[in-house]
Amino acid sequence: MRFDEELASRASVVNAWLEDYLRPEEGYAKNTIEAANYSVRAGGKRLRPIILTETHKLFSDVIMPSVKPLAVALEMIHTYSLVHDDLPAMDNDLLRRGMPTTHAKFGEAVAILAGDALLNGSMETALCALDVSKGQQDPDYMNRIVRSIRCLYDKAGINGMIGGQNADIMAERRASDITLEEIEYIYAKKTAALIEASMMIGCILAPESTDEDVLSMEQAASKIGLAFQIQDDILDVEGDEAVIGKPVGSDLRNNKTTYIDHVGIDQAKRDVKSFTEEAVSIVQGYTGSDDFLVRLLISLIDRKK
Repeated sequence: MRFDEELASRASVVNAWLEDYLRPEEGYAKNTIEAANYSVRAGGKRLRPIILTETHKLFSDVIMPSVKPLAVALEMIHTYSLVHDDLPAMDNDLLRRGMPTTHAKFGEAVAILAGDALLNGSMETALCALDVSKGQQDPDYMNRIVRSIRCLYDKAGINGMIGGQNADIMAERRASDITLEEIEYIYAKKTAALIEASMMIGCILAPESTDEDVLSMEQAASKIGLAFQIQDDILDVEGDEAVIGKPVGSDLRNNKTTYIDHVGIDQAKRDVKSFTEEAVSIVQGYTGSDDFLVRLLISLIDRKK
């Protein structure tokens, strides 16, 4: 099976998991539920839940029941962040994946509530990991679930994704003097943090994994996340508009300072290669070179859009 077929097969599994946790569209809050469900069903490669699951497989011969609700909660968080990113007060986008954004279809107020509902729903879903594991695991494993939930919301919160989004907004107001350190912080928090959560949780939920293993997965994910965002910068300069689906050079037109502005495009390309090789090397220490997770991480960087 080709890699893209394997990826699509795994995404279909995640889509089925998501349907198990979406709320029925009924009652007085029906409009917001419809908007939340629309946002989840709007598509996407489901990369973060897949990375979580594939990382788990590195350390466990069987997929633990706790994996499913944590993977779904992670995707709910990712989806809510996109809903809010698209809002007029943020990026003010009207299309995502060729479909109207949530606020374009349901209105701004409902879109805000839909994002809120997905974030709150993610916590309800994450806590289901405790329910599905009752009677099956010892107290140590229940502690692993609690650690995973704490990891998820730390990486998604003000110390992670939200912190990165805040720094990105502030940076747009003073683009001319943004330092490389600030740019690396934004990339590490806004982009890499949820990838870190994916790999760390997948590892934590494996009964035989160690604290050292979790740290290794965090380091690998951090490298991949940084490389992923720098590659975005490169595509904005050199990408094919017909392939990436948007005009190139948008960062320059919007006076947005990027990694390339500080190190140059040639060094940026070298850094993408270096960071990717470091991440892959860590993962290959646990698996073979042709493992699906290795190919997936490489695909995140070796892309044209």
